[in-house]
Amino acid sequence: MDRKKGDHLLLGAHMSIEGGLYKAIERGTEIGCTAIQIFTTSNRQWGAKKLIEEEIIKFKESQEKHSMLVVTHCSYLINTASPTNAVRHRSKTALREEILRCNALSIPFAVLHPGSRLDGSESESLTWIAEALDEALEASDKTTMILLETMAGQGTTLGNTFEQLATIRSLTEYKKLVGICADTCHLFASGFDFTTHSGYEEMWKKFDKIIGINHLKAIHINDSKKECGEKVDRHEDIGEGKIGKDAFKYLMNDERFLNVPKILETPKLTLQDDIRNMQTLKNLISKN
Repeated sequence: MDRKKGDHLLLGAHMSIEGGLYKAIERGTEIGCTAIQIFTTSNRQWGAKKLIEEEIIKFKESQEKHSMLVVTHCSYLINTASPTNAVRHRSKTALREEILRCNALSIPFAVLHPGSRLDGSESESLTWIAEALDEALEASDKTTMILLETMAGQGTTLGNTFEQLATIRSLTEYKKLVGICADTCHLFASGFDFTTHSGYEEMWKKFDKIIGINHLKAIHINDSKKECGEKVDRHEDIGEGKIGKDAFKYLMNDERFLNVPKILETPKLTLQDDIRNMQTLKNLISKN
């Protein structure tokens, strides 16, 4: 990868918003991120404080000053696939509010876990997810894309197959505003062995055939503590898990994903952990 391509690398990690949303951008800048992920509010609470104008201005000014690409992750509580009406209604409301916050903050991408069907049917649950996406996007200013995340396949979680993700997109009215965020740990856990070059190419060939490679808008870049196909979501430092460095070397040198933001969600006690994992990934970029 030549110097010019390296300059366009979008790489970073999930950053804390402690002290203010704009602080996440400053933290990311301090450690050399060119892209970060945040929660715009608590990821474990339903309620969200209303954004005040001062906070919006500070965030957008910091975003512009540091040329930082920001991705948000929707609350883990949201389950628009739930067969329970009350939970589904609350989830739809939370998703709509999240997208409106993204609009206000000029955040282009919001990553969403598709949800869990629990004791409901798969087909009905996929339809409910699509309906929730449409309601949220209908209320928005159409500047933020919702990115469905590839999942590990634990329990009744949806989104661990490309077919499920493609079905959700096919059912939405706002297809241009619905993309995909691929999580390397989740892909591996769900059964995609991309530790060899042939396996890597086969996985993306299948993704392109079923979903379309152009719909991949972000990548969560994590190693896995568990073996391929175990359907257990346990993130590990880059090169220290069961995926190994070769797979990440293929990814970091894949020109198709040069402009796709790559976000670390690896174990973290301090920012030094992010620095170390980012450097590991940068070292895998070919200098040729």
